[in-house]
Amino acid sequence: MTSHEVDLLIVGAGPTGLFATYYAGFRGMSVAVVDALPEPGGQITAMYPEKMILDVAGFPAVRGRDLVGGLVEQAERYEPHYLLGRAAAELSEQDGGFRVGIGAAESVRCRAVLVTAGIGEFTPRPLPAGAEWLDRGVVHFIPELSVHSGQDVVVVGGGDSAFDWAAALHPVARSVTLVHRRSRFRAHAGLVSEVAGLGVPLITPAEVVEVRGDERGVREVEIEVDEQRRVLPAQAVVAALGFTADLGPIEDWGLGVAKRSIPVDSTMRTGRPGVYAAGDVASYPGKVKLIATGFGEAATAVNNIAVALDPGAHLFPGHSSDAG
Repeated sequence: MTSHEVDLLIVGAGPTGLFATYYAGFRGMSVAVVDALPEPGGQITAMYPEKMILDVAGFPAVRGRDLVGGLVEQAERYEPHYLLGRAAAELSEQDGGFRVGIGAAESVRCRAVLVTAGIGEFTPRPLPAGAEWLDRGVVHFIPELSVHSGQDVVVVGGGDSAFDWAAALHPVARSVTLVHRRSRFRAHAGLVSEVAGLGVPLITPAEVVEVRGDERGVREVEIEVDEQRRVLPAQAVVAALGFTADLGPIEDWGLGVAKRSIPVDSTMRTGRPGVYAAGDVASYPGKVKLIATGFGEAATAVNNIAVALDPGAHLFPGHSSDAG
């Protein structure tokens, strides 16, 4: 059993968790960050790393990947310990603090826990046909657009993610075609118009019936449109069919979880002493789920945790610009 010991364990390495990591270091705490994904960034890294985000204060527009990179760099000076590709499991009280199991043979001992798990661990909905080609041409997310340079790409889905990927891939891929099983789309009308305006074919109502390829990977996709079969060239298929999400073992931590949300008070404290929550997973009356909101909640939570761990500490530590 490998055990790590820190002041604060942050569960979730999305934007809120990463900013909390920086701020906890600023407040003098040692920090470990656990996340089920293999790299930091949460939904941004997994789902829209190339998408431009327009509502982060101080950035007229910032690419998702760049925002995550900046948050990681900001926290680096305090040397946080990342435990990625692991899920937080059981939570137990121990020696005036907590022990959190992660995986079969690893645990973290900490004095406080901050849950920044967003919507929880999410699982992409599978493409009904072509499951055997997953990660050999069929993908759910695109960490690097350049991987698809010069390829024929078929995007399957009708929501915002499908249209986002189609728009992002258009200047990179040789061709992009969007296939959806219904004639109407769930995506925002403006986004649909933007993608159609790029000349991306929108084939509806259509079903993917077979994905074919060879030892090199996917080579073509067969679809059915109005009871007629068509074959589309494709070296990549993006299955943007949405996902399911849940908080997993966190729901059993005694935090009053309801609809994947954890109720908190004005200090971001949950109903269990020593455990706090911030970001999309935290709920209270009037909550607005934005990255910007999560940043403020992270600072509020960390400052209150600092006082809880050291009653002699000041709630407000002063501005970082005064620290030199």
